Amino acid sequence: MDAIRLSPPRRLSLPVENQWGAGEMSVLDFGDPKRPVDLIFVHANGFNAMTYRSLLAPLSGSLRIWAPDLRGHGLSRLPAEPDGRRNWYDHRDDLIALLDTLDGPPAVLAGHSMGGTSALLAAAERPDRVSKLVLMDPVIWGRLTVLAFQLPLLERMAHRIPLVKNARRRRALFDSREQAMAAYSGRGAFRGWPELMLADYLADGLVETADGLALACPPDWEASNYAAQGHNPWRALKRLDRPVRILKAEAGSTCHLSPNPRGLPLVAVEAVEGGTHFFPMLKADVARDALFDAAV
Repeated sequence: MDAIRLSPPRRLSLPVENQWGAGEMSVLDFGDPKRPVDLIFVHANGFNAMTYRSLLAPLSGSLRIWAPDLRGHGLSRLPAEPDGRRNWYDHRDDLIALLDTLDGPPAVLAGHSMGGTSALLAAAERPDRVSKLVLMDPVIWGRLTVLAFQLPLLERMAHRIPLVKNARRRRALFDSREQAMAAYSGRGAFRGWPELMLADYLADGLVETADGLALACPPDWEASNYAAQGHNPWRALKRLDRPVRILKAEAGSTCHLSPNPRGLPLVAVEAVEGGTHFFPMLKADVARDALFDAAV
């Protein structure tokens, strides 16, 4: 198990071309390359696929897993223009392109936070490529809030959202990986993270530039993901005819679904005891068990 946990995944580069621009999506490939893909796992805003290596790698003895870097994140090379974005349909369409490359049976589609919501939006468009979903504290606001985000007034006020303002103020350049490690360790969203997981985040979360090591997900792009809330995950849930398991944080959840939500018989919602929005990092065994149960 330790060898599997520490072994590096293969890296694939898949072409993507859609209305949002063309380029290459970086995908980490865990497990036996001769078997079909069992599970696709999508990361949260501001992070990258490598961040979740210690969560996913122990499953690779039994499963083949793909973990993509979303547009504007990690090592994917796709246009990422923050100005004028209103929704996550660019992430949805990139994941559809990924699903369309599968040549085996339908796979489990899973994700954390924005990655979970983007996975949901993609599955609603390509249900034939998805067997079930596992969403870890996806960003799903209440129905009225989602409707409000469609209004032009809310679009103009998005820059006032605290998450948006904080993301734009994020430090974007570091002199070394050691400096970045010291800056993040034990602070903010990274509080309580295992050292190995933080190091994995920085492995693909920093890119070399002439000015130093820069965040692979620029602050303006991260901020635009927080601001662009014009998509409708409730509509996707209603359309989807596949089982959906949602694990939500017990404290500070971004998922506003109650257990056994009305009108959604295929959706099961449960709270992770003692879990925060970052429970996939802090309670990786809970997240891993949910992925394994869905994929076997």
